[in-house]
Amino acid sequence: MKLDRTLRTGADLRAAGLIGDDAVAAADAVAERYAVAVTPTVAGLIDRDDPNDPIVLQYLPRISELTTLPEERDDPIGDLAHSPVEGIVHRYPDRVLLKAVHVCPVYCRFCFRREMVGPEGLGTLTAEALDRALDYIAGHKDIWEVILTGGDPLVLSARRLGAMMERLAQIAHVKVVRIHTRVPVADPDRVDAALLAAIKASGKTTYLAVHANHPRELSGAGEAAVRRIGAAGIVLLSQSVLLRGVNDRVEVLADLMRRFVELGVRPYYLHHPDLAPGTAEFRLSIAEGQALVKALRGHVSGLCQPTYVLDIPGGFGKAPIAEAVVAHGEDGTMVTDFRGRTHAYPPEG
Repeated sequence: MKLDRTLRTGADLRAAGLIGDDAVAAADAVAERYAVAVTPTVAGLIDRDDPNDPIVLQYLPRISELTTLPEERDDPIGDLAHSPVEGIVHRYPDRVLLKAVHVCPVYCRFCFRREMVGPEGLGTLTAEALDRALDYIAGHKDIWEVILTGGDPLVLSARRLGAMMERLAQIAHVKVVRIHTRVPVADPDRVDAALLAAIKASGKTTYLAVHANHPRELSGAGEAAVRRIGAAGIVLLSQSVLLRGVNDRVEVLADLMRRFVELGVRPYYLHHPDLAPGTAEFRLSIAEGQALVKALRGHVSGLCQPTYVLDIPGGFGKAPIAEAVVAHGEDGTMVTDFRGRTHAYPPEG
C-alpha cells in the first residue's frame, strides 16, 4: 500500500495495515499522552512479516509507554535547568542549543523530549521569542557553536530556516552551526535545493547530524537525501541511540556505522537511552552497552567508531561512558561528568 500522508491515529495505522483491530484502542490511548506520527517513508521501511521489526519498535506506539517507572523523568537530561530564555539551553560554556520548534516529522517512541514535542508540546517559538533567543546568543561572546535542535529544525520552511541562519550570520563570535535532524531518513523529499540553500545561509561552518538507529533507515530515499546533503558541501555527522531490540547486537551496530561511513557521514554519538517516561523497554544497562561498544571495536574500521555517551540525569552534561568515567560497585553505578563531579545512576529519589 502506497501512503500519501502521515499516520497519526490508531485508525490511520490500522488502515495502513500496520496494526490490527485489537491494537487501535491502545494506540489511541498512547497518542493522547505522547505524539504519534509515521511518515509514508518510515511506513515503507517496515517489515510487516516481522513482529519484532526494529522500525516498528522505534515508531509505532505501544501501551507499555503509559507505564512510568520511579526513576524516569519528564526532563531526563535537565534542559529546563539550563534554559536562561525560552528556546535556549546553555549547559556548556562555548555552545548553546537553539530550539526554535518542538515539532518533528516522526515521533520516536524513546524520545527524551517527549513531554515537550508534538502538537500539544511547546510549539514553535514566536517571532518575539526567537528574537530574545538570538539576542541572548549575540550577548554572550563565549558562544562559539549554536546547535539547532528541538523538535526537528528541518520541519521549518526553507524561508524561515534561512532567515534564522542569516540572523546567526550576523553574530561574529558564532563560528559553527550544527543541525540535529531526522528529516533525511523520515521525510527525505523535504531535502531539496531550497532547504539545502537555507542550511548553508549562515555562511558559518555548518554540520548536520543525521539521527538513524538501524541500517535500513539509510536506504532508498533516505540514502539519496543524505547524499544530496553531502554533495551540497555540508559536513555530515551521525547520532544514534542504543536501543534494546533495535540495534543492541554488534552485527547491527557494525552495519549501521559502516553504512554511515559509506554515505560520507562521520559516526559521532551513540547515546545511552535516557530515563524518559515510558521508555523502559528500550533501555539496556550501561554494562551491556559497554560490552557492545567494546565488541564493535573488534569488528569494524576505526572510521566507524562512535563515542558512547550518557546524558547524566539532572542536566549535568554528557559523559563518554565507554571510557574510565564509570565505576561499578556494591552501591550501584557512579558516573563522572565533564566537570569532574560524580553522580549516582540512576539518581536517588
